Amino acid sequence: MRVVNSPNSNSATSRWLSGALAALIAVSPVAVSPVPIQTASGADAQPASPQAATSSKARAKSPRPVRKKGGGGKSARARTARIKQAFVASAELRPMAQQLATLRTPAAYAGVSKYAHSHTGEAASAAYLALGHAYLADRRFADAAENLRLARQAGEELADYADFLGAQADHEGGNETAAEALLRGFTARYPDSIFNPQVPELEANILLTLNNAQEAQRVLVAAPESANRAGYQLAQAQVANALGQTGQAEQLYKKLLLAHPLSSDALIARAKLTAMGAESTLTVAELRSLGDAFYNAGRYSEADEQYRALQRKPDLDAQTRNGFAVDAAACELKLKRLTPAQVQGLADSNDDHGARRLYLLMELARDRNDQEDQQRIVSLMETRFPHSQWLAEALLSSGNMYMLKRDYPKAVEYYGYLATHCPENSNAAYAHWRAGWLSYRQGLYADASRLFDEQIKLYPAAKETVSALYWRGRLYETQDHKPANAASNYRALVRAYQHYFYAQMSKQRLAALGDSVPVAEPQPDRPQLDRLQAPVVPVLEDSFPADSPHLAKARLLANAGLNDYIAAEIAADPNSSSWSALAEAQIYASYGETYRAMRALKKALPYAASAPIKSIPLAYWRILFPKAWWETIKTESARNNLDPYFVLSLIRQESEFNPSAISYANAYGLMQLLPSVGKQMAREEGMTHFQTFQLLDPETNIRLGTRYLREMLDQVGGVPEYAMAAYNAGESRVTDWQSAGPYSGMDEFVESIPFTQTREYVEAILRNEETYKAIDAAAGAQVKAGLTASR
Repeated sequence: MRVVNSPNSNSATSRWLSGALAALIAVSPVAVSPVPIQTASGADAQPASPQAATSSKARAKSPRPVRKKGGGGKSARARTARIKQAFVASAELRPMAQQLATLRTPAAYAGVSKYAHSHTGEAASAAYLALGHAYLADRRFADAAENLRLARQAGEELADYADFLGAQADHEGGNETAAEALLRGFTARYPDSIFNPQVPELEANILLTLNNAQEAQRVLVAAPESANRAGYQLAQAQVANALGQTGQAEQLYKKLLLAHPLSSDALIARAKLTAMGAESTLTVAELRSLGDAFYNAGRYSEADEQYRALQRKPDLDAQTRNGFAVDAAACELKLKRLTPAQVQGLADSNDDHGARRLYLLMELARDRNDQEDQQRIVSLMETRFPHSQWLAEALLSSGNMYMLKRDYPKAVEYYGYLATHCPENSNAAYAHWRAGWLSYRQGLYADASRLFDEQIKLYPAAKETVSALYWRGRLYETQDHKPANAASNYRALVRAYQHYFYAQMSKQRLAALGDSVPVAEPQPDRPQLDRLQAPVVPVLEDSFPADSPHLAKARLLANAGLNDYIAAEIAADPNSSSWSALAEAQIYASYGETYRAMRALKKALPYAASAPIKSIPLAYWRILFPKAWWETIKTESARNNLDPYFVLSLIRQESEFNPSAISYANAYGLMQLLPSVGKQMAREEGMTHFQTFQLLDPETNIRLGTRYLREMLDQVGGVPEYAMAAYNAGESRVTDWQSAGPYSGMDEFVESIPFTQTREYVEAILRNEETYKAIDAAAGAQVKAGLTASR
C-alpha cells in the first residue's frame, strides 16, 4: 500500500501524489470482521471524536423502536424506496468513506466527520456509521460507540448496522450495560438483518460479563439455528463454566476445538481446557487430528509443535511415538529445516511411517541432486511399500526431477510406474499424461498415441485430458493420416472448452484441414467424443428487482464504506441466486474496485472459461474481462507497436487490474514491474526523479510496462509466446527452453514449458486475448442488431 505524506503543491511529484490519494479509494478496504476486532493501529493517530465525552448513561438507553423490515408487497417497495432515497442523499459521501475505510488517516477521518456534521438524516447517518466502523477497526471503542449512536439517531435504514456494531464497540470498551441495551430485542427489531446469526453469541458474552449466566444460557438456547458457529459454541462453553457445569464446559470446549481447529475461537477453547487441567482428556487420536488440520492448512510450525507434543506423551507404544516423530520430520521438510541425520535417526519401521521416512530421505536426496541415492530409495520403496501413498509421492517427485533435467526416458519410467501401480492416487491422471507427453517429445509416437487414448478413456474429467485430446488429434494428422479423426477431436475441444488454449489451437488446425474433412465414424476402441459438451450455464439475469431492500441496502453500504458486508447483504435476499453475483460485482466496480468485482464473478462463475459467449449476458463478461484504463492502454500500446488486447490480457493475468498490487517477489502495480525494471524504463522514457511508489500509479505503470513488454518482444524475435514466458519466468529460462527443441510449432513449445505456473500463465493470456475480442465482437453484433431492429 502506498503511503502519502504532506505534498508540496509546487512539485510535479506532489501533484501526482494528490491524484494517487484519490486513486487509493479503489484499493481493497481493510477487512473488518463482524466479530470483536483484534487488529490494532496507532490509537493516537486520529483526531478525537468531538462527541466522545457523551456519557455512557446516554449510550445505555435502549434503542428506539423501528419499523419491522422484510416482507413483500407494498411494505418492501416502500422500504426499498426509502433506502434508495438514502443512497441518493449520501452519494457524495462515497469517495470519502471509501478512503477512510482504506487508509484511516487523520485527514480521512476529518473529511468524513466534516461531512457528517454538515448533513442531516440518512446522509449524516451513513457518515457517522463510516466513522464508527473505522474507529472500531482502530480499537478506539469510545469514539466508535459514540459515532454509531449518532448514526442510529440520524437515520433508520442502516440501523441494524449501527446497533450491532455499536454493541460490539461498547462490549470491547467495557460498557456492557450499553451493549446489552442495544442487543435486547435485536432480532425482533431487525428480523432480516445479516447479523442475526451472530447476535446470540455476542449477547451471551455481554451477559456473562454482567454476571448473568442464566440469561446468557436462555439467549443461546433460544437460537439453535446458530449452534454450528464457532463463536456460539465458545459462548456455550463459557456459559456452562460460569454456571458451574464444569464437565459440560469441558465437552463443549473440546467440541469446538475439534470441529473448528483453525479458528481463533479454537485457540481460546484450548487455553480454557489447559487452565481447567482438562487438555489431558483429549485422546491421542483427537490431538493428532489437530496436528493434521494444521499440516493440511499449511501451518507447518503449529503442526510440528503439535506432533512433537504428542511424541512426548507418556504411555505411547513405540510405533505410535515413531509415527509422530515422522510427522514432525515432514513438517521440518516443509519448513526447509530437515537434515538427513534427523531422518536417519527415525525408526525404520515396516508400516506407513516407515514408507514416509523413506520418502523424506528421497526428497533430501533430490534436494542435494544425489541421483544414485534417489533411485536407490525409490527402488527400495517399490519393494517394501508397493501400495503406499508415499511411494506415489516419491514417484511423482522423481518424475518431475528428471523432466526438469530433460532425462525424458527416466521421467517416463517414474510417471508410468505411478499411473500403472497407483491408479487411484490423486496424481495418477497427471502422471499418465506426462508419460504420454514425454513419449511424444522423444518421437515415440506409437507409445504416445496409446497413452493419449488411455488418458481420454481413463480420466475423462481430468484437466490434463484436454491436452491429450489435442495431441492425439495431432498424431491422427501427422502419423496415422486420419484427418477425419483429428477433426473430431478438434471439434470436441472447440465445443466443450470454448476459450481454452487448446480450443484456439484446434480452431487453427480445423482451418488448416479445411471444411471438407468428413466427420469420423464412431469406433469401438475410441471414446465417444459426443459426450464432451460445454457446461450447462444456469439462468443468469442482468437486471435486478426494483423492490429488493437488501440490494438497495448493499448499495447504501458502499456509500458508507462498509464493503465487507455487501455480499452478505445481497445474499440475504431469498430470491437473489440468479443475479446476486452480478449485483455484488457491479457495486464493487462502481467505486473503482475492478479487481474485486472480477474476483467475485470468477468465484461465482467458475465455468465461464468453457461457456459460449452467448450463454452468459454481456454484463457479466464485461466484469469478468474488464477494460479498465483502456484509453491509456490503447495510447501506450500504439506508442510501442503493441496489440492493446495483448496488454489488456497480460494485465488481467498479472494483477487482475489491482493498481496497488505488490507481489511476494516485490513486483508493483498493474503490469507487475520490479523496481529495477521501473527505474530503467523511466530512465529510457526521460522521467526524472523517478521513485518506486510511482509504479502504483496506473498510467505510469502502463507507460513503463508497455515499453518493457516491447523490449521483451524485441529480444525474443517478436514472438508473443516467448515474450509472455520471459515476462513470467525470465528471459534466460526461455532461452534454455528454446534450446530443448526443435518444436514442430508454438503449441509444442507452450506444452513443453516445464514450469506449470509459467505454462498456464502463457495459455491464460492467450485465452484472455481471444475472449476479449470475442466479447467485443458479440457486443458489436448486439449493437448492430439493435440498430437494424430500430429501422
